[in-house]
Amino acid sequence: MPAWEVAVLAGAAFTAGTVDAIAGGGGLITLPTLLAVGLPPHQALGTNKAQSVWGSAAALVTFVRAGAVDRGWAPLLFALGLLGSFAGAAAVLAVTPGVLRPVVIVLLTLAALVMIVRKPAAAAAVPANLARRRAVLLAAVIGAYDGFFGPGTGTFLIVGFVAWCGLAPERATANAKVVNFASNLAALAVFASRGQVVVVVAAPMALAQLAGGVLGARLALRGGARLVRAAVIAVSAALIVKLALDLV
Repeated sequence: MPAWEVAVLAGAAFTAGTVDAIAGGGGLITLPTLLAVGLPPHQALGTNKAQSVWGSAAALVTFVRAGAVDRGWAPLLFALGLLGSFAGAAAVLAVTPGVLRPVVIVLLTLAALVMIVRKPAAAAAVPANLARRRAVLLAAVIGAYDGFFGPGTGTFLIVGFVAWCGLAPERATANAKVVNFASNLAALAVFASRGQVVVVVAAPMALAQLAGGVLGARLALRGGARLVRAAVIAVSAALIVKLALDLV
């Protein structure tokens, strides 16, 4: 792979790590970029997990140190995100590459549309026990989605935790990282076991994701989400159009 492509992928990973820690949607940058440089769909999904797990880990550690994660919820959220993602990743590996590529483009487009049209959710008044049950269910369902595909996972979790579970946006963002880290880890294990991770691509992207995840978590704790949303939408739209044209 040419050095310029590695540089582009590392830049995409840094941006995605920053974005994902703040509001989710980082995969809308990295996955289409991996596909655009020529990786087959399964390898793109596996390599995407291999680099994104580092960004989610860095963001999670930052949120834990800041006391923003609900420690009483975290073990269950982690476990359900892990199990859901195992199932989702196993399912996507059963889909043939020729079928998967157009499916990925459709899902990327839908995830990008969610980013474009969504408005900040208002926290609902939800009893504590019900909120916990809903959060666990959400972790399992979105974990499965993340294992199967991924982009938009953080966004869906944040919106669900706020609007359905009654969490404040800061708590929702922090707890979303618990699920996101677990689902990335599980999916990575499945893809790696099937030889679907391109290590020479994943390694520089992982380092960039790590740095981006720390920066993004710090920005999120300071309320910096508005800085990146427009950029995510613009970059994602351009990459999706490029991938769609490649199919024609």
